[in-house]
Amino acid sequence: MRLNSRTLGAAAATVVMAIAAALTFAAPAPAASLTEVTNFGTNPTNLRMHLYVPDRVAAKPPILVAIHYCGGSGPAFHSGTQYASLADRYGYIVIYPSVTRSSKCWDVSSPAALRRGGGSDPVGIMAMVDYVKQRHNADAGRIFATGTSSGAMMTNVLLGDYPDVFKAGASFAGVPFACFATTNGSEWNSQCSGGQLIKSPQEWGDLVRAAYPGYTGPRPRMQIWHGTNDDTLRYPNFGEQVKQWTNVHGLSQTPTFTDTPQSGYTRTRYGSTGGMAQVEAISMQGITHNLPVDAAQVIRFFGLDSGTSPTTTTTAPPTRTGCRVAYSVSAWNTGLTTTITITNTGSLAVNGWSLAFTLPSGQTITSGWNATYSPTSGPVTAKNVAHNATIAPVNGYVSIGFQANHTGNTGEPTSFTLNGQECAVV
Repeated sequence: MRLNSRTLGAAAATVVMAIAAALTFAAPAPAASLTEVTNFGTNPTNLRMHLYVPDRVAAKPPILVAIHYCGGSGPAFHSGTQYASLADRYGYIVIYPSVTRSSKCWDVSSPAALRRGGGSDPVGIMAMVDYVKQRHNADAGRIFATGTSSGAMMTNVLLGDYPDVFKAGASFAGVPFACFATTNGSEWNSQCSGGQLIKSPQEWGDLVRAAYPGYTGPRPRMQIWHGTNDDTLRYPNFGEQVKQWTNVHGLSQTPTFTDTPQSGYTRTRYGSTGGMAQVEAISMQGITHNLPVDAAQVIRFFGLDSGTSPTTTTTAPPTRTGCRVAYSVSAWNTGLTTTITITNTGSLAVNGWSLAFTLPSGQTITSGWNATYSPTSGPVTAKNVAHNATIAPVNGYVSIGFQANHTGNTGEPTSFTLNGQECAVV
């Protein structure tokens, strides 16, 4: 059969339409992308806000604030780290704030920045957090911060200023809270950057506590990373951060756990031996200030790597009352120390507490911290002291401990009751 031009044109048009329809239905859904948010709230230093919301976001998503280095930006930190790709897997939301002042460094030195609600950059970042909480039904009990260099310093500042907001932080090549403090308007503190600002644990801890006077609630956990060859923010700042955050948590300077997660890395934990200790510190042998950011280990420390599908799984509501106890022992010849973490798993605050347990035979308490202990052997009751009488609901916790003599038995109590209620043991 002979085809005329009209017939050929109609046939071609039919083929083109069929191909277009096939492409329309076969194309994948658009991937999540970084989006700038403006007019997010109080912003005294003109910060910029970029937001990454994964396509498969959790029903009540956690928030991660990821804070750039000096000279960087939120978009650069987004493209240079794995926090967004891990958000695709686990369903949390990432805020990438940006500095707009000429140095592109965070204000971690002014008196305004170093107190709760004082102004400057921390207030702008908090407005970003509030924006996401309101717009995305975010989980107010799972807000975290991490950063590198100047961003690591800001991580320390945020956890000090807003301990009731942030549950944990991860600091890569940073310095302690208030180490960079100045009163002359300078953004730089050479004594601190040079690793020459050395204080006692109590002095460092007091600086954090002064940021929010009167606060007695739980404090954020902290993960600290630093290279031994850092020539920008010298390595002594690693140990000073450990001093600060262990003191804030009322912990001993002696690690409860030490290992080598990879060649040249020494990891110490304080407060417990598990992966979510109150303080975790990783010393990186031979590494400079330009250290690698292990985002997966940060997410693990924050507890965001649940491995459950964010689109189908929700967390069951907590019971009105409940408790969990983690108990670890560090023993030597005839002595031992313990670290006890009491977690309130219920939906009501615990106001005034007594933890009862039975010491194994041959153990006698000689001293303790963050609680009073009576009697010193056999069935023991640990009672709160003034500063930790309240345990916040939904995974709020307090850490206590004691030193004891033993006659060979370094075992642990088998059960615990908090205000008469039996606790789960981990």
